[in-house]
Amino acid sequence: MNNQNKRSDPNSELYRAILTLRTPEELHKFFIDLCTQAELNAIEQRYEVAKMRYSGMIYNDILSVTNVSSATISRVNRSLLNGEGAYEMVFTRLKEQE
Repeated sequence: MNNQNKRSDPNSELYRAILTLRTPEELHKFFIDLCTQAELNAIEQRYEVAKMRYSGMIYNDILSVTNVSSATISRVNRSLLNGEGAYEMVFTRLKEQE
């Protein structure tokens, strides 16, 4: 677990609640209720940047096609390199579903 998330509890009811949602529409509604629009936009941006970096896009190309700051790209890249491996797990599972 990285230092930023030491206070986060993986057994929190929040994560179990998310697992009860069955469709993308249900997830979307839940996150709309849970997050501010700015928070939701930030989460969506980070995910898009992660997909781009995972596919091999370089910083400058991501900067040119998005409105994401270089700090956000760096943060996502650190997660891809030194995180918990969740991005890779998700991308692998999505590819398997294709």
